Amino acid sequence: MKGRGGGRVLQDLLLTILLVLLVVPALAHEARPAYLQLRQTDAETYDVLWKVPGLGEDKRLALDVEFAPGTTTVDPQRMSFVSNAFVQRWRVRRAGGLDGTSVRIAGLQATLTDVLVRLERLDGTTQHIRVVPASPEFVIEAAPGRWDVARTYLGLGVEHILLGIDHLLFVLALVILVNGARRLFWTITAFTAAHSLTLAAATLGWVHVPPPPVEASIALSIVFLATEIIHARAGRPGLTYRQPWIVAFLFGLLHGLGFAGALSEVGLPINAIPVALLFFNVGVEVGQLLFISAVLAVMTGARRIRLPRNDWSWKVPVYAIGSVAAYWTIDRISGF
Repeated sequence: MKGRGGGRVLQDLLLTILLVLLVVPALAHEARPAYLQLRQTDAETYDVLWKVPGLGEDKRLALDVEFAPGTTTVDPQRMSFVSNAFVQRWRVRRAGGLDGTSVRIAGLQATLTDVLVRLERLDGTTQHIRVVPASPEFVIEAAPGRWDVARTYLGLGVEHILLGIDHLLFVLALVILVNGARRLFWTITAFTAAHSLTLAAATLGWVHVPPPPVEASIALSIVFLATEIIHARAGRPGLTYRQPWIVAFLFGLLHGLGFAGALSEVGLPINAIPVALLFFNVGVEVGQLLFISAVLAVMTGARRIRLPRNDWSWKVPVYAIGSVAAYWTIDRISGF
C-alpha cells in the first residue's frame, strides 16, 4: 500500500513537471509564425505579402525575404502594423518567373519561430511550405503533387497540436480524470470524432464562429475538467467522470473550431482541398497520440517507484492546470 502511494506521489510530481515543460516554452517561444504570401499576377510578376510578429509597436523580429538573383522590386514597399504584426507589401519580377528558384528567410536561424509560405499561381494551384530555423531556405516548385500537399499538411497538423498548449492541457486533464484503458480509449475517440467534424465544417465554410469566443471557451473547458477532477477525488463525481466520452465529444466540437482557425491562417490548396484537410487532421491525431503515449509512459513508470505516501500531491498538477486555464479564460475574454 505504501509503495502504491509512493508511486502516486511520483506520478503527480512528474505530471507537474510535464505541465511546467508544456507551459514555460509557450511563454518563452514566439509561437506566432511569420507568414509569406506570393501571388502570381503574370508569368514573371508576383505580389508579395510579408507578415512578421511584432515585439511592440516599434520593433519586430529581424526577418527579411531574399529572392534569387535577378529578382527586382517593381513597386515600393508599403508597411502597416496590424494585430501586433508588421505587414509589408510589394511586387517583384524575374525573367522566367520564380519556379525552380530558392528563397531565403534571412535572420530566421537566430529565432525560435517558423515561417509559413503560401504561393498562389495563375492556374489556381498553390504551394504551401513551412520554413524552420534549421533550414531557412526553400525552393519554389513548378507544380506540387498530391504527396507534397499531404506531407506539408501532415507536418502542420502535428506541429499545431504539439504547440497548442491549451489543447494538450485538455487532453492531459482527460488522461488524469479517466480511469481504465477502455474508458480512456472511447473518451479520446469521442474527442477526436467531434473535433474532426467541426474542423472540416468550419474549414469548408459550412460553419462560421468568431475565433475569440472559441478560444475563450476552449480555455474554460480546461477549467471545467480541472474542477471535475477535484470533485471526483472528493467523492462527488460528476457527469464527466461517469460518462467522460459525452463531455469529451461536446468540448471536442469547440476544439475543432480552434483547429480550423489555425488552418484558415495557412489556407487550403484549391486543387487538393480534400487531401490537405485529411492530412492536417491526421497530423493532429498523430501529435495527440504521441502526447498521450508520453503521458501514459510517465504515469506507468512512476507507479513502479516507491516513495513516502502523500495525500495532497495529486492536487498540484490539477490546480496548476486549472490556474493556467483560468488565466487564459480571463485574458481571452478581456481581449474581446
